[in-house]
Amino acid sequence: METNRQKKIGGVLQKDLADILNSILRDAGISGILISVSKVKVTTDLSVAKAYLSVFPPKHANEILEELNTVKPKIKHEMAQRTKNQLRKMPDLIFFIDDSLEYIKNIEESIKGKDNPISNPDLLDQRKKS
Repeated sequence: METNRQKKIGGVLQKDLADILNSILRDAGISGILISVSKVKVTTDLSVAKAYLSVFPPKHANEILEELNTVKPKIKHEMAQRTKNQLRKMPDLIFFIDDSLEYIKNIEESIKGKDNPISNPDLLDQRKKS
């Protein structure tokens, strides 16, 4: 269970990381890609911060993740400068792609489509037979 301290640090890191990532995209002249930081979880010893990123369009997610891992020291340094009055030591950053929106989209499509046994009784009959 996350402590209040972990939640506060995660919130500060989330806000600063979102600002930094947007400025990196802006400085690189990249348009048409949106990166948002959906969650930052900090370990109990405050040494590691796991940042979950949503990338739109999702087809660029792996490219963005690889690029962020190459510039991770620069991002960490910039975040340390922003949080130097709040944190003694900047946690190590680990980036993950948050695919929960894609997962929700797939569930909604399954419910609306042919994969749904409620709207397609033939599918339900096939599952009962097997």
